[in-house]
Amino acid sequence: MKHITIKDIAKELKISISTVSRALTNDKNIRKETKKRVLDTAEKLGYMRNPVAINLKTGRSNTVGVIVPEIDTPFYAQIIEGIQNVLYKKGLKVIIAYSGENPDREKENLLLMESFMVDGIIIGICHKDKNKNEFQRLINKGIPLVFYDRIPTDIDVTKVIADDYVKSFLLTEHLIRKGAKKIAHIMAPEYMQSSYVRWKGYKDSLEKFGIPYDSDLVITCTGMHFKDGIKAAQSLISKKISFDAVYVYTDLIAIGVMKYLQNEGFNIPKDVAIAGFSGTLLSEMVSPPLTTVELPLLQMGKVAAELILEKIKNPEKENQTLILDAEIKLRASTEG
Repeated sequence: MKHITIKDIAKELKISISTVSRALTNDKNIRKETKKRVLDTAEKLGYMRNPVAINLKTGRSNTVGVIVPEIDTPFYAQIIEGIQNVLYKKGLKVIIAYSGENPDREKENLLLMESFMVDGIIIGICHKDKNKNEFQRLINKGIPLVFYDRIPTDIDVTKVIADDYVKSFLLTEHLIRKGAKKIAHIMAPEYMQSSYVRWKGYKDSLEKFGIPYDSDLVITCTGMHFKDGIKAAQSLISKKISFDAVYVYTDLIAIGVMKYLQNEGFNIPKDVAIAGFSGTLLSEMVSPPLTTVELPLLQMGKVAAELILEKIKNPEKENQTLILDAEIKLRASTEG
């Protein structure tokens, strides 16, 4: 199928290309009759404006790129909803790309956004260190970046995150006050910055209550999926160390842990209490429902969108970190 251009419209009407161009851009100096003829012919021929050409002319695309590291849970869907709720009202469109927990694909997505000439990029990263040079290159080029939830280390950027340390500390404290004395902790892979922050909250909470930290009760996952929770639970059981609670980096991994322990004959929470972190709908759909830290995902998306709008308006605006409050949701997985 032939792509119709303004040359085709000009040829059909036997007028100049510049006249067609001005009519299509609503130039006030074009007669109404001429403008109507151009628009009618454009519709008849099936003409569609070339956004790339418009971007090159105006220097703006009125689009924002959003990159997500995973799509297995409703987590990022809610963040995207929050982003779109803000940007669509401002007349900006959203281009969404999925990195699949792969830094190389993440870099490809960044290059794609750059080639599309997006006005800014909102990104949750899949590795705290791997693409820092690429982030800095884009920032130096003048492309605004805002990071959410998963953030890079040792680079000055604008970001919106939750109060991971505080909620991790308080969630561990809750388990202790419920009577747990041997609390295992399932961490995310080491390339996740927030994994360390949540582990620190767990460790400091144990220290507050005089419970010795036992590294044998800490398992690091190799990935971020349900199956990784199963593997982590298998590793924990294989150590043949008693434990009465498990606090897990995120809900999806926690559900994997819980299902494996249940299959091994553990009663949740009578034998082992389990708590997660992220608060998606999945935490309410399992049996027993999962105690978790519910992150304000819609708000996180909304704030990230507001920050990118500020950056687009003023690229020299000082970088800032916004920390959102989260809520601990107590459910049957710890409350029996």
